[in-house]
Amino acid sequence: MKLSNDALPGLKQTRTLAIWTAMLLTLFVLAACGGGAATTTDVPVANAECDTNDPATFAECGTLMVALTDADGDFLNYTVDVLSLRLETASGRVVETLPRTTRINFTDYIDLTELVTVATIPPATYVSGTIRLDYADAEVFVESDGAAKAAVVTDTDGVTLGQTELKITLSDRDRLTIVKGRAALLQLDFDLDASHVVDIVPTPATAAAEQFIVAEVTPVDEKDIRVRGPLANVSEDEMSYTIAVRPFNDRDGDFGRMKVYINDETEFDVDETAYVGIEGLRALSAAGVGTPSVAAGTLNVAERKFTANIVLAGSSVPGVGKDAVTGNVIARDGNLLTVRGATIIAADRRAHFHDDVTVEIGPDTRVLKDGDRISDLSIDAISIGQRVTIRGTIAQTATDALTPQIHVDATAGAVRMHVTHLLGIVNTVMPGQTDITLHGIDRRRVQIFDFTGTGTSAITDADPENYEIATGNLTLADFAAGKPIVAYGFPTAFGMAPPDFAGRSVIDYTDVRSALGVGWGTAGTATPFANVGIAGLVLDNYNEDMDLRHHIKNGPVLVDLTTLDSDTTIVPRTQGRSVFYIKSADSLRQYSIFDDFVNDLDLSLDGATRARSMHARGQYDSDTNTFTAYKIGVYLLEP
Repeated sequence: MKLSNDALPGLKQTRTLAIWTAMLLTLFVLAACGGGAATTTDVPVANAECDTNDPATFAECGTLMVALTDADGDFLNYTVDVLSLRLETASGRVVETLPRTTRINFTDYIDLTELVTVATIPPATYVSGTIRLDYADAEVFVESDGAAKAAVVTDTDGVTLGQTELKITLSDRDRLTIVKGRAALLQLDFDLDASHVVDIVPTPATAAAEQFIVAEVTPVDEKDIRVRGPLANVSEDEMSYTIAVRPFNDRDGDFGRMKVYINDETEFDVDETAYVGIEGLRALSAAGVGTPSVAAGTLNVAERKFTANIVLAGSSVPGVGKDAVTGNVIARDGNLLTVRGATIIAADRRAHFHDDVTVEIGPDTRVLKDGDRISDLSIDAISIGQRVTIRGTIAQTATDALTPQIHVDATAGAVRMHVTHLLGIVNTVMPGQTDITLHGIDRRRVQIFDFTGTGTSAITDADPENYEIATGNLTLADFAAGKPIVAYGFPTAFGMAPPDFAGRSVIDYTDVRSALGVGWGTAGTATPFANVGIAGLVLDNYNEDMDLRHHIKNGPVLVDLTTLDSDTTIVPRTQGRSVFYIKSADSLRQYSIFDDFVNDLDLSLDGATRARSMHARGQYDSDTNTFTAYKIGVYLLEP
């Protein structure tokens, strides 16, 4: 959700938003080999048994799987070119894990992780690395008054970024050790939420960045994974197939090999025909080697086994044979849909962002629904708010400009409906239903959605002030009224409300993810906390050095820290993995144990060292004014 114009009290001419977007690179190092070869530079090969340039030695190597995901945030689009991703051993050997440049839109990966590359990597201890980004052809958009607005990413001095190299450093306790026959896991967090501040007033908007990376040996966040690439082979006996990894919407390149397992429940859509289980695998085999494919599913980390829930192949893959568009339906007039937040995946050119697209559908349009094997859905199933991927034909030459509006003819195409994400505040809870005040759908403000025609009559059209979610057997915590809620599911068929939405999963206020962000200006403050101890951090909510960043985003609710009756207490969670770090201009000290982090922070805040900013992720309890965090970062200005 973006903040509304009145969300930050006291701002009249300039509205600067703290950006809550994180880009996560997850590196899964497997015991098995057989991936694409990494390249080494700078230092002669130290281990002759594993030569990444000699396939005959790959049996002595490890396999590195690099995957990408993104935390929830406010950028509508953040696309840059990734030039390289290198890791360095303790002895100084450098290994390149990307075989070629790839283009990434980090806002695509809110609820899933994408496999980027599978590289053969020598056994060694890796202690650091670098990732190189190129902003020369970047596409960055933020929301302004409900519409997309282009933004330029700059450094803190206002200079537009070009090629940028970010250092990856592991803590002394956390080393990535690659040993033949042993698995390892590393996560890199390119933390945009802690390092970007957006000003939407100028045109284009500006996103001032002071970027850095936090490396974790084990990931804090786990999500479903998506794997793309052309088919290499099929094994019915193993119920699996192998692809040549080709991430995102790349049309060329070979990023290594990946085996995808299926089961009897796996849904297939091969060349626009639906299958399930082994029949889908056979259809994929019949389509032949080189057939484009996309699979979404889960990775069993213990077994190092990826199992697909849904597989698209051949002409069912967006951008193959037909043009495609992804986004949310914000309005419907008969058979004409308006899709916002759209990414255009043209059949003959690279993917690009185009906020509004009109789509014409008709009786011959195929309609499919993730997780639903019913094949005879009609176009009436497509309603307001629905997240969709639509395949059809762009009626005019597609350009990267946001205007004029692009029109897609999908009358002979297909619409796939995806699980849609709601944010709101609970009004009432009753058996089988929850009514909410709807604030946003898939990160867009509810004000942009036109619910006309969603109901059986005009008086039953969906009402954002009392949006009705059918929850079935799903339950909410007691006393949930007035609390934030997150729901995943599908809007009710067009013209069939109420209820307005069928919830597949509901996350109530006890588990809604929250984000805390505080800034103390360019000069910082010597006293950011009222107390620092192993029991937690007590934030000084009334510190006069606070800048515009002093909020907690609790689901759709924005809490201004300076208006609370008491200082906010920040405590570590007691279960699950956590990461804490302290950043300065030339160092990043990282901890997995809260006590170690607090002791360092307490010693560092010696009166001369000043805190510039802090952010945390976790859950916020407004009743006790306590933020329970699984990730905390503090930026210090050392004298």
